[in-house]
Amino acid sequence: MADRLDQLCIDTIRFLCVDAVQKANSGHPGMPLGAAPMAYALWTRQLKSNPRNPDWPDRDRFVLSAGHGSMLLYSLLHLSGYDLPLAEIENFRQWGSKAAGHPERGQPPGVEVTTGPLGQGFANAVGMAIAEAQLAALYNRPGHEIIDHRTYAIVSDGDLMEGVASEAASLAGHLQLGKLICLYDDNKVTLAAATDITFSEDRAARFEAYGWHTAVVADGNDLEAIAQALEAARAENSRPSLVLVRTHIGYGSPHKQDTFEAHGSPLGVDEVRLTKERLGWPTEPPFLIPDAALAHMREALVRGARAEAAWNERMKKYEQAFPELAAQLHGRLRGDLPAGWDRDIPVFPADAKGMATRVASGKVMNAVAPQLPALAGGSADLDPSTKTALKGLGDFSPPVGAGDDTQGSDGGGWSHAGRNLHFGVREHAMGAIVNGLAAHGGFIPYGATFLIFSDYMRPAIRLAALSKLHVVHVFTHDSIALGEDGPTHQPVEQLASLRAIPNVTLLRPADANETAVAWKVAIESRDCPVLLVLTRQDVATLDRERYASAEGLRRGAYVLSDSSDRRAGLILIASGSEVGLIVAAAQRLRAEGVAVRCVSMPSWDLFEAQPRAYRDEVLPPDVPARLAVEMGVAQGWHRYIGDRGDMLGIERFGASAPAEVLLREYGFTVDNVVSRARELLARLGATHGP
Repeated sequence: MADRLDQLCIDTIRFLCVDAVQKANSGHPGMPLGAAPMAYALWTRQLKSNPRNPDWPDRDRFVLSAGHGSMLLYSLLHLSGYDLPLAEIENFRQWGSKAAGHPERGQPPGVEVTTGPLGQGFANAVGMAIAEAQLAALYNRPGHEIIDHRTYAIVSDGDLMEGVASEAASLAGHLQLGKLICLYDDNKVTLAAATDITFSEDRAARFEAYGWHTAVVADGNDLEAIAQALEAARAENSRPSLVLVRTHIGYGSPHKQDTFEAHGSPLGVDEVRLTKERLGWPTEPPFLIPDAALAHMREALVRGARAEAAWNERMKKYEQAFPELAAQLHGRLRGDLPAGWDRDIPVFPADAKGMATRVASGKVMNAVAPQLPALAGGSADLDPSTKTALKGLGDFSPPVGAGDDTQGSDGGGWSHAGRNLHFGVREHAMGAIVNGLAAHGGFIPYGATFLIFSDYMRPAIRLAALSKLHVVHVFTHDSIALGEDGPTHQPVEQLASLRAIPNVTLLRPADANETAVAWKVAIESRDCPVLLVLTRQDVATLDRERYASAEGLRRGAYVLSDSSDRRAGLILIASGSEVGLIVAAAQRLRAEGVAVRCVSMPSWDLFEAQPRAYRDEVLPPDVPARLAVEMGVAQGWHRYIGDRGDMLGIERFGASAPAEVLLREYGFTVDNVVSRARELLARLGATHGP
């Protein structure tokens, strides 16, 4: 059990949490009361970190997946010496406080990922463990283990109920991520009730079936038992670990311990007093931090500085022995792009038949990957369809043995050094795992699936945007033109839905050359997720000597072609495959004397970031005759077509039929675009000619 100093520190953590929640009159006090001993054991006896340099590359990563218990993390950060003043904790959950209601990445320093939606943090931790394993496999050399850290997480009943955690746990066990250790706050209570009404399986057996090492600590206050379980987990190299710690939510509260009332509401003034009295803590003042407890917790500063200094010495020796590898690793960890990383990106010749933009994307990825070691990722069991396999660069797979040369599915070998991640049919986990890779650092991670299945990934995409994580998602099969698979697979509302998320850059390129530029933008981006939306069907590769350069994609929208004197009577706007449609329609209309401007608009996000003068140059305000063409719902397009323009879109689900039949039946033909343009001009009484 805990000695007196340990107990003093644990209770300091507990009551910082309780007092902050009570002052805010908002929050979750029960989880910190019960989980404080396990958190204390981890942070003082195992966790390798430096509060003075929270971004030190070889630090252990810590994820509070049970983000509702955020005050537990904030208390640990403050007491350990991170840049989180007590005033911020006293201002918990208030405007401008760094101690937000749920942990937000980097606010304050030491918060590795944004958590709150349950299960996401757990899966982020899997991504971080994958990142460590791959960097170690690629850069460590005998006698030079410069990547050697663990990923820890505290998870809750709710985390383990969520499907995203199940997907991620299954994959983590398969991949033998031995440096992933999760402490399970097994308090048997959720927000609404005890867990026995919904959650009765044997969790230890379940994780053992996933391929995890498990240990059970019967008493969440038994510090030595927790420490021993953590030591055993650290000694387990080939399996991730789940330590099930039987805790009591609201521990010490006379009336609320082991009840759901301690989960999502403050204890109340009287109950706070009674809890302090029961646990032998002074009832006044609030936010009490005894000097002895603070001094002991601040020993993390000494341990952290010592650990980082030792790593710096090892890194110096590594730099001397392997200067090229060291330079590459440093560049990756800084987020630098290597010189010439884009030198081999192809320029695609004009071709009326062209190619699918998913195919062009695959060619660009494989041209870039050899020069860009940070690029790693994969698909949810769809590589042959999404064209996202990195050829010859190996599969990230369970290591078969030292020096093993077994070949992976692409001939590149099986090991943790492989850059192709096979997520299996696990879109939920894929989205969260690539977030973990990005949060770890050293990666430009990507995931891939059909656009329709972005619905499964929306929570992770939203969290990436909120967290300012640089991830890339390749979404193919982007419209009803995928054909016979029918409405379950044909995206209609997904473009509008994804465009609605703040801090996301969505790119829907029109042809192979726009796709090449889209990948450049995706790689060069910072602090946001980038979504590449690509076709299954072939689209013409435009003649860029006749039409504007595909570099116009960088500005979100650009004038692809114009009337001879650049005075438009009609503006046709489209994204993706529909750009070819408006180009063909414009040729017909010009032959009829209509002054037509064609605008390719691959990215609303990039276009909105342009100066007003540029936006007005592309879409002159004095030209009301605007027709937008996109195979999706019209939602949002009004900002570009105005009150008097028109939209050829889709306001119903798709159907099962060959692509050419669907395009005809839904009106995505040159004849229909021309007809809609004529009707618009007639309605507006617009002048056809210049």
